Amino acid sequence: MTERIALKRIYAAPGADNGLRVLVDRIWPRGVRKADAKVDLWLREIAPSHELRRWFAHEPARWEAFRARYRDEIARVPEAVETLLAHCRAGTVTLLFAARDGEHNNAVVLREVLLEELAEEARANEPASPVCYRGDDA
Repeated sequence: MTERIALKRIYAAPGADNGLRVLVDRIWPRGVRKADAKVDLWLREIAPSHELRRWFAHEPARWEAFRARYRDEIARVPEAVETLLAHCRAGTVTLLFAARDGEHNNAVVLREVLLEELAEEARANEPASPVCYRGDDA
């Protein structure tokens, strides 16, 4: 399932395997023309709040606290999460971000949340194991 949710800097060239390209930043990236970005969906509401974004300032030392606080913010926009999950169920989704740091940004956290939700759905949809029972002839 991980291959169905890719991460990519918006400054990188679009690829044929990107599927649905979703920008998950609150602010449009500097220097990127909308006509060139090939963004299929811009979900501003799922991006970190201005306050959280400013506080984090892409400082790796704040990463764990940022992850926790951003997860709390994501939980407050279930409609946006469900929109993304629906697209993930349908095919490949590429989460686009502008940050230079590919390991410490909001798209990484959002992908974690989406993968957890999809895994939980998969577990819930698994058939229950058969009842173990010992017959009388044993």
